[in-house]
Amino acid sequence: MIKKLIRKFLGVKDGAARDPSQPDVLGREQHGIDPALISPNAVRVTRTLQEAGYAAFIVGGAVRDLLTGVKPKDFDVATNATPEQVKRLFRRAFIIGKRFQIVHVMFGQELIEVTTFRGIGSGNAPKDEHGRVLRDNQFGPQHEDAARRDFTINAMYYDPASEQVLDYHGGVADIRARTLRIIGQAEQRYREDPVRMLRVVRFAAKLKFEIEPATRQPIHVMAPLINNVPPARVFDEMLKLLMSGHAMACVEQLRKEGLHHGLLPLLDVVLEQPIGMKFVTLALDATDQRIMAGKGVSPGFLFAALLWHQVLEKWTAYQAAGESPIPALHLAADAVLDSQTEKLALQRRIATDMRDIWAMQPRFERRVGKSPYKLLEHPRFRAGYDFLLLRCASGELEDELGNWWRDFYEASDLDARDSLIQAANSGLGAAAKKRRPRRGGRRRKGGEGGDSGGADA
Repeated sequence: MIKKLIRKFLGVKDGAARDPSQPDVLGREQHGIDPALISPNAVRVTRTLQEAGYAAFIVGGAVRDLLTGVKPKDFDVATNATPEQVKRLFRRAFIIGKRFQIVHVMFGQELIEVTTFRGIGSGNAPKDEHGRVLRDNQFGPQHEDAARRDFTINAMYYDPASEQVLDYHGGVADIRARTLRIIGQAEQRYREDPVRMLRVVRFAAKLKFEIEPATRQPIHVMAPLINNVPPARVFDEMLKLLMSGHAMACVEQLRKEGLHHGLLPLLDVVLEQPIGMKFVTLALDATDQRIMAGKGVSPGFLFAALLWHQVLEKWTAYQAAGESPIPALHLAADAVLDSQTEKLALQRRIATDMRDIWAMQPRFERRVGKSPYKLLEHPRFRAGYDFLLLRCASGELEDELGNWWRDFYEASDLDARDSLIQAANSGLGAAAKKRRPRRGGRRRKGGEGGDSGGADA
């Protein structure tokens, strides 16, 4: 009933005999998209393609965001031009992809992703034994391209030239009703690409949409199919999920839908322990705040935080078995990273950042001689320092240690730092000394500067 009323309000014709190849066409007065929110480079791509005789539209999440009055972060374009035809029209254009060929068109630092309309095909695309499509570059008409997209809210096309929205599956109505609905039969769509189950979680958490019952129902049973997806694709989707600006909501939604098993092992255990839950919550909240503020985020720091309590558990076990603290920590890090690399295809650079952050933690407890000064010179000091502050804030360590390092990090001269080292070793501790007022906006010595939270480390 609500969907019908919305369609009537938008001036969209309804009827059981509707031709699926004919979209609802909404003018600017109906959809309300503000052209000022659109990337000039995305408009340039569509215009160039149209002037060459091709159809071209801004598509997907960008249209969804524009309909809700949000400036999109990324813009995708869909066209009936083939990848090779697209590439010939732009100076900096690159064809990528194996499963689906797409074109990246570069304008300085901005990337516009251009895809060719995909056809439904004959059902003969190569699949694995579970039904996952392995390769499919079948091109087709626009209405089939719309039917192949995952959710109704992502299957709309916007033409900047005419300022019209083409809506094949009632996506506008679902946006107004705040409903997340898969296109087609849910079980079949999840079998074709199990990553769609992770996308359900991300969009529901990010947009605060309700998952339509038929879209949600198969997820719990089909969750194990995620294990058949190449680890690199799972990692990419997990990164999008955790860096969506709604990371904690996404993690909670993952657990709610039964999708977290195998992605972040022991996550349930961590979130059921008071200290572990507080630590993870603080890390994800800090990430969300930085993303919402437009600041950079370090994937290495984020995954180091999520997996820390697995490292901590193994670190304790190795020490109990007789290993010295530092070798025990390295063994624990190796064990956790080895198990996670198989499932998430952690990139070597990210894994190296994680090791550095973890390996620095025991060094923060050595506040004697030149040790603090040497630690300040570590290229990853800021990330390790922010990580230490999270440990203190969660109750894992005493606040005194975090306060001492904050004072040491922000000290304006060597004498002040030497005094702090003497106080720490005389039993007075930094807590017994009067805290200096923090000076906002001043570049601090010994570190990279920036906010705490590790995201820009």
